[in-house]
Amino acid sequence: MRGLTIRWSLVGAPDGVVDRLRDFVAETSHARFTGMSGLRFKTWRVREGEWFEGSYVFATDEARAAFQDEFVAGVADAPGTQIIGSLPVLVEECDVVAVAEGWDGFEATPR
Repeated sequence: MRGLTIRWSLVGAPDGVVDRLRDFVAETSHARFTGMSGLRFKTWRVREGEWFEGSYVFATDEARAAFQDEFVAGVADAPGTQIIGSLPVLVEECDVVAVAEGWDGFEATPR
């Protein structure tokens, strides 16, 4: 599986930025990625005052490369960049070795 991590630093970010990011994910971003062709899944992670990131797993190298190329080309206008006020500090490809679904299953909701 083809992974991609995009991370922004929240060090020095404006007050309330985490709430704005949570609202953006719930109101816009979750719907954008739900059912996206070539994407197996995406998670949004945050450590308040430290970082915010999107973690993606794509079905193919081509799907990951196409998404990454489009993202990098428009990074200055990316919603995360606009909300946080700075460019990502990390755009990193990786291989996902395995994913295990636990007894309680995945909860695919924006909140």
